[in-house]
This record gives sequence, structure tokens and C-alpha cells, in this order.
Amino acid sequence: MSTQINNPLHGITLEMMLKHLLTLYSWEDLYKLIRINCFHENPSMKSSLTFLRKTPWARQKVETLYLKTQKP
Repeated sequence: MSTQINNPLHGITLEMMLKHLLTLYSWEDLYKLIRINCFHENPSMKSSLTFLRKTPWARQKVETLYLKTQKP
């Protein structure tokens, strides 16, 4: 069994990350920080999650921003 002690994202879903980011930023601000059209063109939680789950590079950008917003 592998443990993920050193993985700061262990147990954090993409939906949890996006909800957290939306408590800090608006969709418009998220688009300014991460140029992803799902944050710009009719943004919604559902459409953004669908896109991010299918697009590894975009998910990585969201994960990176999420980690930057966490307290050390």
C-alpha cells in the first residue's frame, strides 16, 4: 500500500480546489490568473470541472494556484 504523506493534494478533490479558489477569486479573476476559457466563456462549476478533468495541463495550473493559496 502506498501512502501519500508528502502529497499536499492527497484527499483534495478538484471540486474542492475550485470551490476554495472561488471563495478567494471571481471567475473573472481566475481567468486573469489562469488563461483558461472555461473560466471566461459562460463559466460554471460543472463546465469547468468537466474541462479540467479532461485537460491535464489546465488541471495542473489550478492545482498550482490552489497550493499557492494554502497556508504553510
